[in-house]
Amino acid sequence: MTFEGSYLWELRQRVGPRLLLMPGAQVLVVDSADRILFQRSRDSGLWELPAGAAEPGDSFRTAAARELFEETGLRVEAQDLVPFASLSEADLHTLTYPNGDVLQCFALCFEARVWTGSLVADPGEVVDLGFFERPPAELHPPTKVVLELYAAYRESGVFQAR
Repeated sequence: MTFEGSYLWELRQRVGPRLLLMPGAQVLVVDSADRILFQRSRDSGLWELPAGAAEPGDSFRTAAARELFEETGLRVEAQDLVPFASLSEADLHTLTYPNGDVLQCFALCFEARVWTGSLVADPGEVVDLGFFERPPAELHPPTKVVLELYAAYRESGVFQAR
């Protein structure tokens, strides 16, 4: 779904750029070589994980699956997504977009190791995407935190929260 016509777009028509609280999801896709999928954001130019806001009727899982497909062309079954962390601290996950819109995001973070499809970047949101052995240098700050949470989860097996 494009931004125009989305639930968030409808809210913005009423409240302008002021701070909104928004639930959403992020997907850390890991391939068979243990490389992680990153995408370069059209908005910021920074590398990040596929992610996005929930739409009415979405669960965290369905939002994650929908956003992954829209941004990357990869399809994942909602039940194949493994939750490993949440990211909600305002100082870590408040985003200001180039047009001045501000969101405090509450994201459930999922691991995906099973998917179908081929990588196809959404030209409206994603400049480039690919699997990397090491994270690209120019990471979106919340993505750095999610990678730290994922490492802690992999080490402990315990769901992480920040």
